[in-house]
Amino acid sequence: MSTTLGSRTHREKRLFSIKSIATGYVLARVVAASRNARRLLSVRPGTVAGMVAWREIEADAPEFAARVRALFQARKHKTLATLRADGSPRISGIETQIGEQVTFGSMAASRKLADLKRDPRLALHSPSVDPPDDDPGAWVGEAKISGRAVPTEDGFMVDVTEVALTYLDGGLAIESWHPGRGHVKRVRD
Repeated sequence: MSTTLGSRTHREKRLFSIKSIATGYVLARVVAASRNARRLLSVRPGTVAGMVAWREIEADAPEFAARVRALFQARKHKTLATLRADGSPRISGIETQIGEQVTFGSMAASRKLADLKRDPRLALHSPSVDPPDDDPGAWVGEAKISGRAVPTEDGFMVDVTEVALTYLDGGLAIESWHPGRGHVKRVRD
């Protein structure tokens, strides 16, 4: 599998090749064509070097990740936000799976697929659930995942850049996770 990364001149583009090796890991070789520099990276199968997978969030903040996963799996249909050609947002219904990766599919001629091919940035929103009328504080909350779509043979996986969880906890509680920063919780009165 070969992919060209970056949007610079032909000389500055980086070539990315991935080959399976016997240990079950993937050997990725990044070649900076303009500098003839080479760097070897070992990554797990089904990932792209430098990509943040769901399993990393689970390892770093397991309770937070479990609550986000539960909200995403509470119902079948979620919401996907993509960017139209003019930069305005588009929202679409979507079905997702959360395993070691966050994955989803798309119909071949869909507008969201065209959006993601043009600009891979996306946001996913869990199904929304209204709070109980007699106990608004029992609201289970909502979860969001932001990142970039990475094409696979079966659809897309998400290179996660942010995960957020909001719910009531003596005020509006906002928990988030970012690569490099990890898990943080804030409560607004």
